[in-house]
Amino acid sequence: MRLVDGSFHTVDSSDMAFRIAGSMALKNALAAAKPVLLEPMMRLEIVVPDEMLGEVIADVTQRRGKILGMEPSSKGTLIHAQAPHAELRTYAPELRSLTKGMGYFTMEFDHYDEVPTHEAQKVLEQRRAEQGKNEPVPNHPKGRA
Repeated sequence: MRLVDGSFHTVDSSDMAFRIAGSMALKNALAAAKPVLLEPMMRLEIVVPDEMLGEVIADVTQRRGKILGMEPSSKGTLIHAQAPHAELRTYAPELRSLTKGMGYFTMEFDHYDEVPTHEAQKVLEQRRAEQGKNEPVPNHPKGRA
C-alpha cells in the first residue's frame, strides 16, 4: 500500500486519527479488491493394482481431486492427479486400506487454487469460532456476529 497524499492539522490531527484512517483505508481497499481464499493443490502420482483402480479414482474424486491421466506400470496403473492438500491429510492410511496395502503414492506441491465458495464459508465460520464470539466481525453493522 502506498500513501499518496495527506495533511496535518495541529488541532484535529493525532497519531490515533492517522491510525484509524489507515485502518479504514485498508478495509475499504480489501472490500474493493474482492479477496479470495486460496488453498495449496498437490500433484499426486498413485500406483494401484488394476483391479482396485475404480475405487481409488472414486476416492480421489471424492476428495475434490482431478484425474489428469493414467498409464500402465509394472505394479498396476499409475494415476496422475491433483487434489487439495486439506483433503489429503489422511490419504496414506486410507489408500493402504482401499488397496489392501498394495497401493502407494507420492505427493508434491503444484500450485494454489481458489477454494470453492461452500468450502471457504466453512473455513471462515471455523475461524470466527476460534476467535471467539465477542471478536469484531468485518463488514458487520454492529461489529459482532
